[in-house]
Amino acid sequence: MYSVVEIAGFQYKVRPGDMLDVQKLDIEAGKDTTFTKVFFIGGENTIVGKPTISGAQVVARVLKHDKADKIRILKRRPGRYAKRKGHRQQFTALLITEVTDGQGKAKKIEASHKLAEKYLK
Repeated sequence: MYSVVEIAGFQYKVRPGDMLDVQKLDIEAGKDTTFTKVFFIGGENTIVGKPTISGAQVVARVLKHDKADKIRILKRRPGRYAKRKGHRQQFTALLITEVTDGQGKAKKIEASHKLAEKYLK
């Protein structure tokens, strides 16, 4: 079972066991969070929201907050003008632990999954 969910203004296709980096969220590392803006559930039974599916939710564990690799920007003009800039975007790493479809079916991360063994103790 997988779903399309909105997290911090962006839509992601997720399934239990996925790890993804999203825009920085104001949630402590190690805490669980629930996202209720679920637009689509796929798998055995497909459910399409109008615009969202009522009762459906995605549960994720916040693993860490960090900064992405530095992006270097170089601006040049003819002559002696050259300007350098850099940027590091802040992000939050999430581990998707459960997807619920709102009709009583739920899919959880397996305990034997390598990320579950590492982060869910």
